[in-house]
Amino acid sequence: MTRIFSGVKPTGHLTLGNYLGALRRWAEEDQYRAESLFCVVDLHALTVEHDPARVRRLSRQAASLMLAAGLDPQVCTVFVQSHVDEHARLSYLLECVASDGEMRRMIQYKEKSARAQASGQGVRLSLLTYPVLMAADILAYGADEVPVGEDQTQHVELTRDLAERFNQRYGGAFVIPRATQPAVAARVMDLQDPASKMGKSHEATAGIVYLLDEPDVVAKKVMRAVTDSEPGVTYDREARPGLANLLEILASCTGKEPAALAAAYDAGGLGFGALKRETADAVVELLRPLRARHAELSADPGYMDGVLREGAARARAIARPTVDAAYRAMGLLPPA
Repeated sequence: MTRIFSGVKPTGHLTLGNYLGALRRWAEEDQYRAESLFCVVDLHALTVEHDPARVRRLSRQAASLMLAAGLDPQVCTVFVQSHVDEHARLSYLLECVASDGEMRRMIQYKEKSARAQASGQGVRLSLLTYPVLMAADILAYGADEVPVGEDQTQHVELTRDLAERFNQRYGGAFVIPRATQPAVAARVMDLQDPASKMGKSHEATAGIVYLLDEPDVVAKKVMRAVTDSEPGVTYDREARPGLANLLEILASCTGKEPAALAAAYDAGGLGFGALKRETADAVVELLRPLRARHAELSADPGYMDGVLREGAARARAIARPTVDAAYRAMGLLPPA
């Protein structure tokens, strides 16, 4: 059976982009068509300045939202990365296969290190090496597919390169994974800055719809979305990014095509206001059951603890033989 691995980083409150770009497909498709593991990748949250209590809180919240989105722990494996030691064990081996140049070419490293330096913070070594940890996350489970957003495909390509290099040098320990993306809304953009993705850790939040935002807050953010001054409604990501973002969000909520929605609005003489109202209503209704389920899960922390404990045990049982084999392949002496 095909095996899928993907994860979410607890560096901020999860957004509409996280849901449309990842969580919904995990819940509606991926967990049923393959052996699936979905992880809160909390170790990745330590690559920048952080509040330990906030990381713990957001890790639990992310796990709850994954279940609220529809992941069924009886069908798939839901766990926290730091609960399974094999991630860190394998990461070091892969650091011994990766090169410094590869790490410094990673686009996210360039962007995040520049932001850290601009704010007067130091750049942690883990920010440079975290793509290797991401590779370990994937390779430890023999994943065939990695559902990711467009901004993470470079990291999956690095994972493929490291796996192939390891296999050539030390023997065929790893499955070579591939990245997969949804057809629509793979990358939901900030409503106020459609050139940037809707990121959960951005300082400016006016254009970010969080999954736990109240309905009136969601509607207000969508209604204030940046568009442009051109007449008519057309779907053009390059020339009209703000408008295209709204059309893609509405398409993801309704199951329609962005271009078809644009044509219908244009033919009907409907303006941006109508598009924003319909998009706001669609997003509010999309998130309503998720928010209700999250409230139920938050009221029962013992249940969440059990889900994460059992998920980590299943994940560990899958990962350990692969990582142990990689240790032997690289020449490390097994424990007596």
